[in-house]
Amino acid sequence: MSDTPDLTDAPVVSSPPPPPPPPPPSHTPEPRVSAEAQQGSDRAREALLAVRREVGKAVVGQDAAVSGVIICLLVRGHVLLEGVPGVAKTLLVRAMAKALAIDTKRVQFTPDLMPGDITGSLVYDNTTSEFVFREGPVFTNLLLADEINRTPPKTQASLLEAMEERQVSVDGLPRPLPQPFLVAATQNPVEYEGTYPLPEAQLDRFLLKVVLPLPPRQDELEVIRRHAAGFDPRDLTAAGIEAVAGPEDLAAGVAAVRAVTIAPEVAGYIVDIARATRSAPSLSLGASPRGATALLATSRAWAWMNGRTFVTPDDVKALAHATLAHRLSLRPEAELEGVSVGSVLASAIGSVPVPR
Repeated sequence: MSDTPDLTDAPVVSSPPPPPPPPPPSHTPEPRVSAEAQQGSDRAREALLAVRREVGKAVVGQDAAVSGVIICLLVRGHVLLEGVPGVAKTLLVRAMAKALAIDTKRVQFTPDLMPGDITGSLVYDNTTSEFVFREGPVFTNLLLADEINRTPPKTQASLLEAMEERQVSVDGLPRPLPQPFLVAATQNPVEYEGTYPLPEAQLDRFLLKVVLPLPPRQDELEVIRRHAAGFDPRDLTAAGIEAVAGPEDLAAGVAAVRAVTIAPEVAGYIVDIARATRSAPSLSLGASPRGATALLATSRAWAWMNGRTFVTPDDVKALAHATLAHRLSLRPEAELEGVSVGSVLASAIGSVPVPR
């Protein structure tokens, strides 16, 4: 399969006398990437890959989660981090913000949290005798929404406009959020008492769902060694984490990812995977067109991070589970039989022929 889509020129109609130069093709050729743009893309890739090394100074064995957050930053998406307490979800987000030199804030979601506690609200200023807007914690670059499933749906929904429109509306006035902006929400997959599961419509707003597993023995030993040597997760500076990238690298990466090409056959592969989930007998809800476009976006980002300017079927398969699994719903009878969403999605992917 070629790196770029196959384009067929339309027939060229000439009139006598023929012009000296050859007739132009019927399609517009893709612009060549300048050497300066290519250098900027390479610098941004190296800087963002260095972020993984810096985060590794504080977080052991969670490179996949770090890559997921970087992908979301590159395609302006949001990430849902799922894992039992104690697998370094919060530490990972804090370490990434420090390595990227961006601002971060944390909100602990509780049953009594109100929407205004997140977005901000109007408060009365005695000095001016006017109501002024006091920004909430959502006005940051990297918002850690800790245990998002512990707050009622009304408060969960207060994040929807921020996630989709990059703004919040208070008193009828839209207020833009800083750029870049990413919501990293966490939830505990084990304890469900007193929780409010995210509805399908809000789960669909998260670009990726990344599961942070319990570490293998060797990684857990490394965690113990670091703590025995004096590692303090509250002091990232002492851990040696430095800013190795910044907003300008993210902006260059965003532009480079948008330039990654995708062949028609690979685009069709993405669509066929999404359609296969809709016809899976064990699923009551398959991937929507938004899910298909999300898989396209994450595949392009993954291809760019691996040094390619085009998407391959392997890129699609590598990101399919993290991009689509949380958008699918099992039928009740399938749940009773112990069927998992992951196994159904794997079967759907396996049923689609891989383009050559």
